Amino acid sequence: MSNERNSRAWLPPRWFVRMFWSMHRFLYRVSGGRVGLRRAKAGRWGMMRLTTTGRRTGQERSVILGYFEDGPNVVTMAMNGWADGEPAWWLNLQAHPVVSIDLVDGRRTVRGRAAEGKERSRLWERWSEIDTNLDAYAALRSAETAVVILEPSLEPDG
Repeated sequence: MSNERNSRAWLPPRWFVRMFWSMHRFLYRVSGGRVGLRRAKAGRWGMMRLTTTGRRTGQERSVILGYFEDGPNVVTMAMNGWADGEPAWWLNLQAHPVVSIDLVDGRRTVRGRAAEGKERSRLWERWSEIDTNLDAYAALRSAETAVVILEPSLEPDG
């Protein structure tokens, strides 16, 4: 990766990123879900709400995430705002892989897993078509960023 590409990987301060996502969740909650989600389109990622089961508490935890669709699957990344460490939702999903997602067109029950090998490379490339700074942002993290596939599931949530 070139230094020129890394120099474009500017991110706002961590406190701002956390505040932004907190406000986004707040707007979603107070609007009854009418504000905060958007459909993924060609060249633009969408916004979904993911609800996991806490790996330690057993309580429901929700987060708003970017995504794109890949056939019947929904694809997101466990990026933690590009900071180090794994996001709590990803750790929860690994412990309890059957979760629910809310999209503009309704709720779905899905099973989450990490993409690997050629599948991961293909999906990473698709995401980098949407976000041209993806590699530079990923370089800010000390560990590889998981590409998460949410596949349709017939299992109940939990």
